[in-house]
Amino acid sequence: MSTENILCKQFGVSRTVFDYVKKIETEIKEKSFGKIEEIREYNQYKVISAMQEHKLDYTNFYWNTGYGYDDPGREKVEKIFASVFHTEDALVRPSIASGTHALYLTLSALLNYGDEVIAISGRPYDTMLTVLGQEGNEPGNLKEAGVNYKEIPLYNNDIDWESALKEVTMKTKLLMIQRSTGYSFRPALTLEKIKNAIEKIREVYPNIYIMVDNCYGEFIEEIEPSDIGADVVIGSLIKNPGGGIALSGGYVAGKKVIIDRIANRLTAPGVGREIGLTYGSTRNTLQGLFFAPHIVSEALKGAILFGGVFNSLGFEITPTLDDKRSDIIQAIKFNNKDMVVKICEAVQAASPVDAHVSPVPWEMPGYTDQVIMASGAFVSGSSIELSADAPMRAPYIAYIQGGLFYDHAKLGVMLALEKMMEFEEIKKMVNN
Repeated sequence: MSTENILCKQFGVSRTVFDYVKKIETEIKEKSFGKIEEIREYNQYKVISAMQEHKLDYTNFYWNTGYGYDDPGREKVEKIFASVFHTEDALVRPSIASGTHALYLTLSALLNYGDEVIAISGRPYDTMLTVLGQEGNEPGNLKEAGVNYKEIPLYNNDIDWESALKEVTMKTKLLMIQRSTGYSFRPALTLEKIKNAIEKIREVYPNIYIMVDNCYGEFIEEIEPSDIGADVVIGSLIKNPGGGIALSGGYVAGKKVIIDRIANRLTAPGVGREIGLTYGSTRNTLQGLFFAPHIVSEALKGAILFGGVFNSLGFEITPTLDDKRSDIIQAIKFNNKDMVVKICEAVQAASPVDAHVSPVPWEMPGYTDQVIMASGAFVSGSSIELSADAPMRAPYIAYIQGGLFYDHAKLGVMLALEKMMEFEEIKKMVNN
C-alpha cells in the first residue's frame, strides 16, 4: 500500500489535501532542509564527544535509594551536560519539574531582598509573570520576596540594549533574556542578536548576571547561549534536550558559583547537589540527550511544513519561511477562534496517544486566559512531541511545536488542512 493510500484510507485525508501538502513540501524541502541537516550532524557529534569525554559506562545507569548519596549516574549526567553547553558546571535533575521551575530556582537563588531583575527581551512567558509577581498573587513569588522587576520591550524584534543600560541601577543584579517567542507573535531571538546585546552590556557592566531562558532553543544552532557570554542557561528536559525520551526534569548550566547556589536552593545549604534521588532516570535523560539533535531537526522540518502550508493559504506566520529560526515553534495567526480550535483538534487527532479525545479550552494554572492544548504524547506535556496550543484571546494565534518524526508532523499538517476545509474560503483556495 502506498503512502498516499494509507493516509487517505486510514486517516481520512482527501486526495485534494494530500496533493496540496505534497506540492508545498516539494517547494520547501530543497530550500530549507539542507542547513538543518548540517546543524543536526554537528550537534550529534558534539553530544557523542561529551559522553565519551566523561567515559559514560553502563554502570552509570544504576541508582540507589534514600537521600541519593553517591548516585553513580547523577554526577556523570551533569558533567556531560556541562560539556555539551561548554559551561563550568550544570545541575540536571528529575526533581526540576519544568522550565519555569528551573527559572524560578535560579532567580530565587541569585536574588535577595531589594535586588532587581530586568527582563530585556520584552514581556516574559505567562507562567513567568506569576513567578515574578506581576500577575496573580501566588504565595512565594519574587515580588513578595522583595525582588524588584523591570521590563524592556523589544525594538524591531531585537534587544534594546541601549535602553537596558539606562535602566540598570545599583540594585540591578540580573538581566533575563527569553530566547523563544512564548505567546507573542514574533520570531525567536537569534543567537546573533543575543550575543550583540550581551557584548554591549558587558562593556559597561562586566559583573552583572545574564540569564537566558533557552527553552525550545537547544540544538537549533551549532552553539548555545552559554557559548556567547550568558552566565547561566536554563531549559526543560521534556522539550528539546530530552529528545522525547526523558520522563521529566530540567537543567541549569553555567558558572560553578551560580550552580552551587542553585543546588543549595533546590535541596538545602550544606548538602546542595550531593543529595537528590534520580529515581532511575539517568538512562532516559542521557538517551534523550543522545537523540535530541536528530529529534530537534525533525521538529524543525515539521514546523517549516506547517508554516509553508498555512502561509500559502494567506495566514500570517512567524517565523516566516525566510526568517532564521531560533526555536522549534511555528506560530500561525488565524484571527478566528474556531480555526484555532480546529487546528488543535487536528494535531490531537494525529497523535499516537489519546487521538480519540478532543482538546477544549480550560483554565490552565499559571495563565490569565483559557488555553487550548493538543498534546497526545507519550510523555505528558512534552513539547518536543507534536503539540499545539493557543491562549483563547485575539488575534487567536496557534503555536505548533515538536514532532519526534517529520512524518508525524506531516500527518498533523494534512489533518489540520482537512479540518480547515470545513471553512468555505479555505476549501476554495485549496481546490484552486
